[in-house]
Amino acid sequence: MESTRLACARGLVLLLLMGVVQLSACAQLRGSKTEVWTYRILQTYPHDEGAFTQGLLFHQGKLYEGTGGYGQSTIRRVDWETGQVEKTVPIHPRFFGEGITIFDGRLYQLTWQNRVALVYDVDSFELLETLDYSGEGWGLTHDSQHLIMSDGTSLLRFVDPKTWKVVRKIAVHAGKQKIGALNELEYVEGEIWANIWHEDRIVRISPSDGEVLGWIDLSGLYRRLPQDQERVLNGIAYQPETKRLLVTGKNWPQMFEIEVVAKKGAK
Repeated sequence: MESTRLACARGLVLLLLMGVVQLSACAQLRGSKTEVWTYRILQTYPHDEGAFTQGLLFHQGKLYEGTGGYGQSTIRRVDWETGQVEKTVPIHPRFFGEGITIFDGRLYQLTWQNRVALVYDVDSFELLETLDYSGEGWGLTHDSQHLIMSDGTSLLRFVDPKTWKVVRKIAVHAGKQKIGALNELEYVEGEIWANIWHEDRIVRISPSDGEVLGWIDLSGLYRRLPQDQERVLNGIAYQPETKRLLVTGKNWPQMFEIEVVAKKGAK
């Protein structure tokens, strides 16, 4: 998605190198709609600096990552503690890989402007089928019933994974203000969390009506890395068994394990 986007200088670029967020109180995170949270770094991990991260998720204790770029897009399984890539498969160079999710033994990967989703066997990475959709493909997650897609606007689409039909849409909004540029997605404790392209914060979204429940301010992480306008904040992977959330950025050389904490002075 970024080959054209990055050519249009649009704002500051922030990335979350894979970091893990321990959620000590997820219920607290789902309170006031004006909540603002920040982070505390617990641990730093290595990350493949060549990975233009577009999708990130945990599945059965393993980390899966989708990367982008024409001629560079892949799906991969990664040892998140060492950063070592355990298995990787390139996708056809005409595709620009985007968000990924795993549902019912199938790994789904969106493509940016090709309007095609690639569906793989989660273990072998064998390509099983391709599925068409309208518009652009950005982020992807699921709520155990539907796949949830973003397309760069404020809209999220809920898709039946069996029929590949859109069953409903929600517009993400904070009051009357629409929140667009929704990028990589993750479903976290009954909420949809989304990176916002070229911003250093994660938005927490109600899956029922699209209302913004709060924000996680991750400013400062990017300043720890070499400055590069292409290294934007992207990638959220939640591990429900440990209450950890792995966050990453495009072409970041490190990953951070962080704890989400209340921001001073936030109401």
